Formats: sequence, structure tokens, C-alpha cells
Amino acid sequence: MTNILLPSIQSLLIEMYAGNQPLGTGTGFVVDSAAGPVLITNRHNVTGRRQDDHKPLSPTGALPDTLAIVHNQKGKLGNWVPRMETLTQGGSPRWVEHPTLGAKADMVALPLTELEDVELYPYDLTDTGPKVSFGPAETVSVVGFPFGMQGGGSLAIWATGFVASEPAIDLYDLPLFLIDCRSRPGQSGSAIIAHRTGAIAMEDGSTGVMGQVTRFLGVHSGRINEQSDLGIVWKASAVRAVVASIK
Repeated sequence: MTNILLPSIQSLLIEMYAGNQPLGTGTGFVVDSAAGPVLITNRHNVTGRRQDDHKPLSPTGALPDTLAIVHNQKGKLGNWVPRMETLTQGGSPRWVEHPTLGAKADMVALPLTELEDVELYPYDLTDTGPKVSFGPAETVSVVGFPFGMQGGGSLAIWATGFVASEPAIDLYDLPLFLIDCRSRPGQSGSAIIAHRTGAIAMEDGSTGVMGQVTRFLGVHSGRINEQSDLGIVWKASAVRAVVASIK
């Protein structure tokens, strides 16, 4: 595969199952932790419950016990292999929540164990990319799988949105900011990035000419309500806190 942007293969399609019953789709991506690779996705994807009222997301009332992840195949870019990860062990969740916010943060890290014939393309949380500007009204990309759709093979689909709140401010005393984007079911857990080319406005007010760069900003966790196009982004700092808590 040529001229394929790295974020297109870093976002992974996931599908939640209760036994053999598919419940819905979402998105995740991989980062490295001290205990090995983990999948970052939304908490509501793995619990199967809404974050606000804790009601089951599936109209059947079923809750997921397994996650199917469509991984890149090892050494064969452009091929994909599904792998199943159990969500519980001994009756306890396998995923790791935010060390201080816990269930308030709609974001978890799931340790990956089923990696035979899998190639990983993790995001680097220690170097999230050049400090390109991403203030209000500037564009960001939601890289994921709306309605479970794939952009050829299992490449992710890029949705374009705009920063809708000051990223330096923690909204509601939580490490999140808002974007204005027509996101849809299936994009929950998508990586949010600032992708720029050519002459690039930097965070410090300068201008850099760097060609093509990407800055990882956080993880998408859906819209503030069903009537709004305002979406929630848990900041990269929140993702780092979760991963740093894994020993």
C-alpha cells in the first residue's frame, strides 16, 4: 500500500459481542504501556452502558463480554486479521480506568493478549507530534468507523470537525474539550488528531514549514446529546494518565 496515511491504519474497528450476539461497533487504537500494548477506547464500548444513566446501549439489554478487534496483519500491510479479547477475567473487568476519575472518564485501556500474526502501529504518548496549533475554529480529524463503515479494506474513515472550546481549559473540571463535528455511532473511541500540511501555524504563534505532520489530541467519546453536533474529546493528558497507571 502506497500513500496511505499512518492514522488510517492506527485506528482499529472493534465490535462488541455478548456470546455470539453482535451488539454494535466502535473504534479503538493502540498505545504502549509498561505492561505491554493496550487498546484505548471508550468506557461505554466495553461496559455496554450509557455513561449518563447507565442503561444498556443495546435494545436487547445484553452487555458485551468480548471485543472483536480488526488488527493489521503482521508483515502484510493492507491485510487485516480479527482477534477476540475477553472483557472480564474471574468476573472482574480486564480494562483499566482513569486512576482518579474512574468511571467518570469515558475512556479505558484494555490489555491486548491475542496478538498472533498481528502488526501494531501504536500512538506515541511521550511524543504526540509537533506542537501545531489547534485552537477554536481550527480543524481536527476524527479517525474511525462511523456505523462500522470502513474506508477500503479496514482502513479508517476521516471525519473533519472544528475545535469548539478552548483546549487549554478543562470543561466541567474534567480533562476534555469540545469539537463541532457530525460524528456518528461507531466513531466512539476514535483518535482525534490535528493533521496539517505545508506552512503550519504552531502553538507558540510561529509558522513552520514541515510538509505533512500529525499531532495526537485525544480520544472521541460521542456527542453531548443526540440533538447536537458537539462532540467530547478526552485529552491526550487523560490517556497518558490511564496508561501511566498500568504497572
